[in-house]
Amino acid sequence: MKFVSHHVLAAAIAAAVLGSVSGTAEAQAEFRIANQPIEGQYIVVLKDEVASLAHETNAAQRPRVADMARQMASKHGAKVRASFSHALRGFVVRADDKALQRLLLDDRVAYVEEDGIISIAATQSNATWGLDRIDQRNLPLDTSYTYNTNATGVHAYIVDTGVLGTHTQFTGRMGNGFTAITDGNGTNDCNGHGTHVAGTVGGTTHGVAKGVTIHPVRVLGCDGSGSNSGVIAGMDWVAANHVKPAVANMSLGGGASTATDNAVTNMVNAGVTVVVAAGNDNTNACNSSPARAPLAITVGSTTNTDARSSFSNFGTCLDIFAPGSS
Repeated sequence: MKFVSHHVLAAAIAAAVLGSVSGTAEAQAEFRIANQPIEGQYIVVLKDEVASLAHETNAAQRPRVADMARQMASKHGAKVRASFSHALRGFVVRADDKALQRLLLDDRVAYVEEDGIISIAATQSNATWGLDRIDQRNLPLDTSYTYNTNATGVHAYIVDTGVLGTHTQFTGRMGNGFTAITDGNGTNDCNGHGTHVAGTVGGTTHGVAKGVTIHPVRVLGCDGSGSNSGVIAGMDWVAANHVKPAVANMSLGGGASTATDNAVTNMVNAGVTVVVAAGNDNTNACNSSPARAPLAITVGSTTNTDARSSFSNFGTCLDIFAPGSS
């Protein structure tokens, strides 16, 4: 009931804002609801013209988006949690209902989105048959994995629970990283999911690209969950700091989030190939982010007989299927 009542309150706030400015509705920012909202926390996205002005400032005066975030939050009675300048031009705030209403009325704001919960997309994978499957078009499998490159020089950004950098599967191939989680673990993986994903991407034994440089981008905590704003913070870091050629893997997902989708678009425009999990809820992937992001390569799961895995999401937002369950 708490979850439902929060959405009713959010809808009421949006209605109150629009109703209080009769005749000027076109100037109001859109309010977008999350499937699993973090109460009192919002992602504020700036209008393009405002964001461009902030971004054009020279390095000596940066960061302008952060300055604008602090000024707007102070003016409207909110508290800034983070600001973004690359994957997204905006910021995250803690705000009560009155502060939220004032932010929605600020003509610099394009839209405000409830921050939401996002979590790992865990899969059941068998690396041996999975590797075997991706190097040939047709069944049956031939029990071998043939490849013509090990992707040395490519940089893989694992946007996940972190990576165990001391693992022997990655010796000599760990790059710099980023964490949005403030639990003292840095980029180290205390869940295991991110390390497993990194192993699939670039582990010495079972990795697809055995020479790739692994960059841990920790946006999910030890329990495998986090926030949309935390994920966007990781994406913002990748967009600003990646080394080309670059690919970002995001085996995570949550409810539909325009802010997350826009961040994917901006990462791709910055030169990062973005690969995301379709999700494992046996439902339409077009209802979740980042799976529905138009410029992401969205991957569903298949069995060793080439059937869709029973848990794999589906729909027109998928681009490709890959081995995920036996």
